[in-house]
Amino acid sequence: MAFHEYKDYDGLGLAELVKKKEIHPRELVEEAIKKIEMLNPSLNAVINKMYEKGRLAAEETSDDGAFAGVPMLMKDITQEIEGEPLTSGSRSLQTYRAKRDSNFVRKVRETGAIFLGQTNVPEFALMGITEPVHYGPTRNPWNDDHTPGGSSGGSAAAVASGMVPIAGANDGGGSIRIPASYCGLFGMKPTRGRTPVGPSFGRHWQGASVDHILSKSVRDSAAMLDELAVNEKGAAFLAPPNNGSYLEEVGISLEKGRRFAFSVSSPIGTEVDSECKEAVYKTAKLLEGMGHHVDEVHAPVNGKKIANSYLILYFGEIAATLASLEDTLGRRTRFRDVEPTTWLLGLLGKATTAEDFVLGLREWDRAAYQMEEFHETYDFYITPTTAFPPAKIGELEPGPAERMAIQIVGRSGMGGVLKKIGIVDQLAEKSLMRTPFTQLANLTGQPAMSVPMHMTKNGLPCGVQFMAAKGKEDTLFRLAGQLEQTSQWISLK
Repeated sequence: MAFHEYKDYDGLGLAELVKKKEIHPRELVEEAIKKIEMLNPSLNAVINKMYEKGRLAAEETSDDGAFAGVPMLMKDITQEIEGEPLTSGSRSLQTYRAKRDSNFVRKVRETGAIFLGQTNVPEFALMGITEPVHYGPTRNPWNDDHTPGGSSGGSAAAVASGMVPIAGANDGGGSIRIPASYCGLFGMKPTRGRTPVGPSFGRHWQGASVDHILSKSVRDSAAMLDELAVNEKGAAFLAPPNNGSYLEEVGISLEKGRRFAFSVSSPIGTEVDSECKEAVYKTAKLLEGMGHHVDEVHAPVNGKKIANSYLILYFGEIAATLASLEDTLGRRTRFRDVEPTTWLLGLLGKATTAEDFVLGLREWDRAAYQMEEFHETYDFYITPTTAFPPAKIGELEPGPAERMAIQIVGRSGMGGVLKKIGIVDQLAEKSLMRTPFTQLANLTGQPAMSVPMHMTKNGLPCGVQFMAAKGKEDTLFRLAGQLEQTSQWISLK
């Protein structure tokens, strides 16, 4: 198979060639390795290569799995591969090796996909950009001066550049959808509890984070979710059952007359770039042309309270992560073990009370009921996926004065003082102003997807987000499959 032909196929297309004996998995593996070696020096998407294991797997793979023989990459956080590193983007974990496959990895492995490596993430997956100090920044294949987003930025860059057709990802505040938007990919965040979380955990980020994949095609995402959808006995959350096939839904057109609500206003009151608004307006017009009802209506939730409750979780989870590092390091975690910003956020977590945390979770539950009632009227809620197109590499890094302040505060342990002077509200606006739309679905547990529906004047993709009621991935896939056939959809070919 010629090199350009490999890039033109999605995962299911490659698997079909394997099943027809038109190509052997070893040939696909070698094409993927060639592609990674060619592109990774400039993109820095892959931080751990597993070529020899991949070659061995290619010789042993049967052709009966949904993704039999298909090369893919896994994300360097939560997606544990037995015997391989799992650094979570941090130098503090550079010597850690996974003791077993996570249940997510095990289920993906059962599809016949072949793992060739792991992808770059920001330290502990904390940012909407992928610029960890330990590994350096991952760059956007559309323009390598820009970020591919985060935290699944390495996976997004790998898929968008054609290294592999699919890659592991997870989403705790937009980490599938943000990179999908920035890289012109399809990204589905499933309903809370839909995909495996065990055996090391019963929940990720209190249920806000869900594992899945990033893909070029809608059908790859749907087929993988068919394979991943399980009810784990030990998991904290179970998704509403789906009795059909997500892959079959992709081929069914959404019936006319569905009701769509849309908003282009930031839920935290900050600016939204005109290109991101235009993406939504164009998509709304397209849907009207398909025979649907489209109204400009805001979600019935308090956006600032949602943002604050998300950050309370964020701080608490970081503090817990730093505490758990002590078991791995065999000593107390120190300031120099992690990036200064990570340490600062951990201090804010230590200054967060159990009362704060519980009140934040109650805000999630309140929003979940408000959105369920909203979806009794509207089948879908549309927003920009992000408020701005991709930032340039380094653009969002702290300036010299900010770095000095972080160093001083971090070393002095002044988290409680920061909390008292209202730093949480300030952080909410600064950290979420570029990506204020995605967190809502994580907190309510709803499925949400980013679809590549717009290209900016600067030649960068800009996604549109669709949310639906809990358990309604089927209708989202049906809609996405139909949009994928329109001329507005951005093609990677």
